[in-house]
Amino acid sequence: MKWEGNRESDNVEDRRSGGGGGGLLGGRSIGIGTIVLAVVGGWIFGINPLTILGALSGGAPTAQVQQGPAQRPPADDRMASFVSTVLADTEDVWKVVFTQGGSTYQEPRLVLFRGATATACGQGQAAMGPFYCPADQKVYIDLGFYETLQKKLGAPGDFAQAYVIAHEVGHHVQNQLGITGKMDQMRGRVSKTEYNAMSVRLELQADCFAGLWAHHAQRARAILEQGDVEEAMNAAAKIGDDALQSGRGGAIVPESFTHGSSAQRARWFNNGLQQGNVKACDTFSARNL
Repeated sequence: MKWEGNRESDNVEDRRSGGGGGGLLGGRSIGIGTIVLAVVGGWIFGINPLTILGALSGGAPTAQVQQGPAQRPPADDRMASFVSTVLADTEDVWKVVFTQGGSTYQEPRLVLFRGATATACGQGQAAMGPFYCPADQKVYIDLGFYETLQKKLGAPGDFAQAYVIAHEVGHHVQNQLGITGKMDQMRGRVSKTEYNAMSVRLELQADCFAGLWAHHAQRARAILEQGDVEEAMNAAAKIGDDALQSGRGGAIVPESFTHGSSAQRARWFNNGLQQGNVKACDTFSARNL
C-alpha cells in the first residue's frame, strides 16, 4: 500500500504513555467488562458486539469518560503514522461521499492505547481487538493487534491492517446514518437467531464500506500495490465466523454467526471495492449474502 508522504489525520489521540486517558465517571459499573467484550470480542471470538451494549444503553446511564489533554503520536512512530494516514484517507473519502449525498460527515477520532483504556462504552482491553464506540464516536486500537492479525490469524500485510481501520470507520458511518440506532431498536422485538442474522448484515455492510473506501482512495490517490486486495480479502476471510469457530476447535454453527462467514466477508468487501457506492452496500435488502 502506498501511504508514505500522504496526509496524516489530526484526529488521532495517543494514550499509550498514559496521557489523555482518564477514568470513568457516572453511569453504572455493572457489566462494564462484559460490555467491552460485546463491543470488541467479535474480532477474535465472533461475539455479537451490540447484544449487551444496546441492552445496557437502554436501561443505564452512559458512562462518561474523564479526559486529560489529548496527546499526538510521536513524529518518528512509523506505525502510528501509518494509522494516522489511513484514517486521513477515510476522512477524505467519506467527506466526499456524504457531501454527494447532501449531508456532512463528522469525523471520528482514533485512540491509540496499550493494554486498557477508558471509553464511553466501558473499559477497553487490548486482548479484545480494535473496536468502535458509538457513545463517544471513537475508534480504539492497541497496535499490538496487528501482530495478532499476522501471527495468530494469518493475515499479514499493511493493506490488511488498513482494512481493519476502514472496517471500524465503517461502523462510524453506520452510526452517522442511523443504522446502528435502528439495530438497537430491534432488540427484544425479534428472536436471538433473527437478531444475530441482522448483526451479520451490519458487519458485512461495514466490510462493504471498507471496500468502498479502498475504491475511492485508489481512484483519487492510487494507493494500491500488487497483492494489496488479496491481503484485505484474506483478512476478511480470516475473521469470518466460520473460520474463527473452526480455529477454536468447535463446531461451525451458522445460526450463531454475528459477523458473517469468511466467504461473505470477502465478497462484501469486494462488492464495495468494485462498485464504490453506498447503495451497493445495502446488505439489509440483499436476498443472498
